[in-house]
Order: sequence, then structure tokens, then C-alpha cells
Amino acid sequence: MNSHGSRRSAVLAALAFAGFVSGAIVQDAAHSQSLPAQPPSAQPPRPAATEPGSFELDALVAQALESNPEIKAARSELAAAEQRIRPAGALDDPMLEAGVLNVPLNSLSFRREDMTMKMLGLSQRLPFPGKRALREEVASRDADMIRFGYTETQNRVVREVRVVYFDLALVVQSMRIVQNNTRVLEQFLKTAEARYSVGQGSQSDVLKAQTQLSKMTDERIRLERELATMEADLNRLLGRTGGVAVEPGAIAAPGELRLNNQALLDEAFAERPQLLGLQRAIARADRTVELARLDYYPDFDVKLSYGKREPMPDGARRDDMVALTVSINLPVWQEAKRDPRVAEAIAMRDQARQMLESSRNELAAKLRQQVALAEQAFRSAHLYRAAILPSARLAVEAGFEAYRVGRVDFLTLLDSQMAVFNLETSLIQTQTSLAKALAEIQFLVGSGVPKESARQKTGAGQ
Repeated sequence: MNSHGSRRSAVLAALAFAGFVSGAIVQDAAHSQSLPAQPPSAQPPRPAATEPGSFELDALVAQALESNPEIKAARSELAAAEQRIRPAGALDDPMLEAGVLNVPLNSLSFRREDMTMKMLGLSQRLPFPGKRALREEVASRDADMIRFGYTETQNRVVREVRVVYFDLALVVQSMRIVQNNTRVLEQFLKTAEARYSVGQGSQSDVLKAQTQLSKMTDERIRLERELATMEADLNRLLGRTGGVAVEPGAIAAPGELRLNNQALLDEAFAERPQLLGLQRAIARADRTVELARLDYYPDFDVKLSYGKREPMPDGARRDDMVALTVSINLPVWQEAKRDPRVAEAIAMRDQARQMLESSRNELAAKLRQQVALAEQAFRSAHLYRAAILPSARLAVEAGFEAYRVGRVDFLTLLDSQMAVFNLETSLIQTQTSLAKALAEIQFLVGSGVPKESARQKTGAGQ
């Protein structure tokens, strides 16, 4: 496989993983069951859920592309820019003039003087050869810039929809973890109250369990507030005025992550709409420089006139007359008018080149950061699922059995359970960071808007 094919494969693999992980932040419900309703016992890991949560995300993205007001505004701007191309290269409207020539003041007669006539003229300005084509090309490059800006706006809105969706899924999953932890703490409270009633436990154990339950209630209230905020933000991006609640779907967590920073960077340089728009800005500036230099040459005004003369006083007929004139403007004010315009066009071209270079450097830095963040989040999430969380859950299970027979104190058991709660929360936060990093990578690479062919290749890669 050649280098281009390997880069394309790496990019498609990253996109496939982004879609695959879109619901992963809500999948860990199977692993977030801290303790069952009965005293805990060793249980094998549950199989990953297979609900197609990414389908719902795709539907939200499609709705945003169709209804988001910012995208609609960019689409209208593009339509307006495309309509400016042909007029830019068109000729100016011809001038029609009518009047009288050489009428004597003393008599105001049209028959006395031979040169008195009624005149009808038509004139047309003809720019110097090449100016019209350059003007149309400049307008075309403007439309290209706006077209890439429109695509960039689409990709940015899609990125924002995905990020808000992942944050929403984080809140939903956090509420599930809080609910599960509350059930476990309620079980601990019942056990502590039972031991206290028979004189085997202390009242402080009961109070500690009640305190932790109150904290869980406070956490649930905070998450409900965040849930409303996230839903409002998502509805804004979707162009919804009334607002509809969104329940994130669930997809199995990915098993591997392969990101090639150089391949992604090459793809970004070739596909990112922002960079392509700046390249069109450079091309536009080149044409503007050429057009400014052509301004040193004159334009032409061609005028055709027809003069109708009245008969002589004795009735003799006078011939009508016709005139054809060509005039040009004299571009003599070069230092004061044309030289500054050429200098301005050259400066704008240099600015566009520097902006392209700056954007490339910024893109390379951001892409490197997001790839590093995604890889770190993936490794951390794998470590949580494979080692840290199973050990912490076993510690709670053993501590619960030991507490029931009086071998450990209640505070140790409570600390173990809250450690599991914190680890489960950290896991879904890490998975959220991973999903958001991949969404950011898609945006940076320039592939935020889903395409049917890309989805087919992504599905085949999975």
C-alpha cells in the first residue's frame, strides 16, 4: 500500500472510531453497578451493550445541518456570492443620450443653421482587454472562499453538536451512577441500623451513611440542573425553538485506538476547509494584483451618434449626419492613484500567505494535542476498566462481608464504596474526554460533515 493509501486508511480508522465511541460514554452502565440489592458477590463482567446510539447522534447531526440558523445564514451568503460572479465580468450598461446641437440663440430655429440638428447617441465603455476576465475571476475566488467558509461552519456546528451530545451523555451516565451508589448506600444504612439496633454497631455509622446519602441527593440535583442546560444548548444547535429532551444512546466501548498524527496532518492540509479557503484567498490576491496592474492601461469609450437636420428655409433638404468617436481615459495619476493600489494588492496577498502559514502551524499544534489527549484518555479508560475498577469493587465486596461480621469498621467500608463511585465517575469522564477529542480531530482534519461513502467505509472497517 502506498503512503497516500496508508494515510487514508489511518484517517478512516480514526473516523470509524469516532463514530464507534460516540455512545461509549453511556455504555459503562454495566460496569457501574457498584453493588446489587443483595449483599455483593463476585460477578463476571457483563457483555457490552450493542444499542445503536451513534444512529441517534447521526440524526441530530443531520437535523443541525438542515435547521441550524448559522448554517442557513452561511448558505445564503454563499448563494449571494455565487450570484456576484457573472455581473463582475459584465460590461457596464450602455449610455443613451438625446439632445439638440448648435441651435442659434437669437432665433432658436432648427432650419436656419446648417449644423443645427437633433441628436441621438449611444455609447459603451470597453475595459482594457483582460480586465473583465480578471474581475470575474476575482469574484469567483471570493465565492470559493465563502464556499469553504460555509463548509467550515458546517463542520464546526457538527463538532459542537457532538461535544454537547457527549457532555449530555456524561450527565445522564453520572445520574445513573449516582442512582446506583444511592441504592448501595441505602443498603449500607439498613445494615448499619440493624447492627446498631442489636448493639453491634455505633450511631456514628448510621449518621455517616445518612450524610453520604444526603451528598448523593445534592449531586443528583446538580446533575439535573446540568442536564437541563445541556439539553437547551443542544436544542439551540439543532435550531429547535420549543426544545425536545434527548436521551443519548449506548454503544460498546472500543477495544483499540490507532491514530497516526502525520497521516491526519497530511489529510488536514489537503481537506480542511479553512486552509482551502485561505489558498483561494491567495489566488484571489494574485488576480487582484494583476487587475491593479492592468489599471495602468486605459479603458475605451465608443460612441455612435445620429444627427437629424431640418430642411432649409427655402425647403431644400439637408442630409442627416452620423458620428463615431472613441475616447480613452489618461492614466496619468500613477503615483497618487495606481501605485498605492498595486502596493495594497501585494500587501493583501502577503497577508493571505502569512495567514495560511499561521493556520497550518496552529492546526498542527492543535492536532498533536488532541491526538495525545485521545491516546492518553484511551489508555486511562482501559486501565480503569481492566484493573482499577475491578479491584475497587472486589474491595467493597470483601469489606461488606467483613463489616457484617464485625471485622472492619463502617468508615472503611464507606470509604471503599465512595472510592468506587469516584472511579466510576472518573471512567465516564475519561471516556467523554476521549469522544470529545476524537470529535475535535474530525473537525481539525476537515471531515466533520458525514458522507455516505465515508460511513460505508467506516462500517467496513469495523
